[in-house]
Amino acid sequence: MSASRRYEVKVTRTGLAPGRLAAPGRFDLIEVVSLDDMEVVLFWDVAARDTARMEAALREELARMGEEEFLARWSAVVSPDDI
Repeated sequence: MSASRRYEVKVTRTGLAPGRLAAPGRFDLIEVVSLDDMEVVLFWDVAARDTARMEAALREELARMGEEEFLARWSAVVSPDDI
């Protein structure tokens, strides 16, 4: 089954400015949430300038990969530099 049927990506931005214009110290939160029980499965605090790139990669692979493959791949990611 596709991972997109099991998980959802949620992004919480901590400021009003777009990521490219954000202050260097601003961090946003990215979560992967299980749709079955609404529990957070994976989460990252990401520099605002990297949020859009990481969100796009997550959504692309969520649609393309199976459940186990998606979790195995993204469980190993510590920062946007790992993608």
